[in-house]
Amino acid sequence: MVLVAAVGVGVYAPDVKSFWMQGVGPTRPSLGESVRSGGAMGGAAGDSAAVEVDVAIVGGGLSGLWAAYHLLEAEPGLRVVVLEAEFVGYGASGRNGGWLSQLVPGNKAIYSGKVSGTQGMRTLQRELIDGVPEALGVMQRHGVDVDAQYDGNLVVATSRAAASRLASQRATAINYGVDPDRVHELSPEQAARYIGVRGMTGALKYDDVARLDPGKLVRGLASIVEARGVTIHERTRVTELGRRRLVADGVAVRARRIFVCTEGYSGPLLGERRIVPVNSSMIATQVLSDDQWEHIGWRDCGLLKDVAHTFIYAQRTPDGRIAIGGRGVPYRYNSGTGGDGDTAASTVRLLLARLEEYFPGVGFRAEHAWSGVLGVSRDWCTSVQYDDSTGVGHAMGYAGNGVTTAYVAARSLVHHALGLDTQHARLPWVGHRPRDWEPEPLRWLGIHSMYRLFRIADEWEERRGLTRTSLIARTAARITSLP
Repeated sequence: MVLVAAVGVGVYAPDVKSFWMQGVGPTRPSLGESVRSGGAMGGAAGDSAAVEVDVAIVGGGLSGLWAAYHLLEAEPGLRVVVLEAEFVGYGASGRNGGWLSQLVPGNKAIYSGKVSGTQGMRTLQRELIDGVPEALGVMQRHGVDVDAQYDGNLVVATSRAAASRLASQRATAINYGVDPDRVHELSPEQAARYIGVRGMTGALKYDDVARLDPGKLVRGLASIVEARGVTIHERTRVTELGRRRLVADGVAVRARRIFVCTEGYSGPLLGERRIVPVNSSMIATQVLSDDQWEHIGWRDCGLLKDVAHTFIYAQRTPDGRIAIGGRGVPYRYNSGTGGDGDTAASTVRLLLARLEEYFPGVGFRAEHAWSGVLGVSRDWCTSVQYDDSTGVGHAMGYAGNGVTTAYVAARSLVHHALGLDTQHARLPWVGHRPRDWEPEPLRWLGIHSMYRLFRIADEWEERRGLTRTSLIARTAARITSLP
């Protein structure tokens, strides 16, 4: 499918859920089909549940699958079932930018305000740093190729105000646990040795980040846990959730523990004001020639991000494209999740324009376009909770940094739910409950106003040549609890 830049109003209606998930759909039987065929785990005699398991996991994305993996690492004999409403990797796990990074989801100061204090935040940062090679190591041990390239990411500034934020970002990262030798402040000339972004005013280079194919990651992880005895049902939507019991695909399931791992799709089960689905969109360009890559100057770093308030994120794909993402239309009224990922034509033009701004003279085309939602809590921080009285727990609120966070947060959830005395169960996001989002229409107005203010702030800083972050942006960040 080829999508060109010269389009009018409307949307791109992609024939795939994302570039990473081309041709992928449900291949596993639903729970109802398995029950009817006699292939599901039956309940005990006299039990009204058609299926009985030790742990039922709602959501077949990275959080749910990593939870299944960590459960069997802790207790290999557990009976675990994963219930996915569409198919494995349908949501954010198969639509993201492919960043396996050390980035902390949310505001570090909020995590530091927990009982564990600054040291707890530093431990969380260390867990996320270590999570990058640990997650890759699981894939390697099981022979799953995820097209990983472990050479870091470049964060660039293209205005004086943006450049002023780089030193502060580096200092904050180091204060909360990043090794000073693993994050480097670069001049524009030094940064251009990695990626030649036009108009750079400075950059940071983070070492502990890997580029990968998220579709291969989520599908490979599903195969790994299935080989260890986990049952996955696709096309199995959970419609009721209660005390150690749920109903999915019309079938009652009784479980000692239930994990809700549905991230931006969690509202119907956990409450629409607990978390909102924020939209992010991506395009993948045509395959670029060697001469075009040389013209761009993208050499020794797989990932790129800018430090604008309305930022972009990108990777150089293994087959020679640029996959680039940004917020576009950030939020749909009443927490809409956007279905299969239709993308506004205006968003595609916006992302192409950013590419042309950073790498002029190439002539980019969008050959793939897709959108998806990420889960955002009211304070932008991750929440890991488990209620032993109901047997229900969750991990959610990754705020766009979910590939590594899913691995680490799922382990926290498992250890917390199993009552294990480990540092994973004591991380500051365990037990954290952000306050609820505002009701509609205040929620819609607030989120759209926030992103509008950040767009204005970017324009204001560039046009006026400001040397520090504008008051507009600082006010918006303070109101929304952004770091």
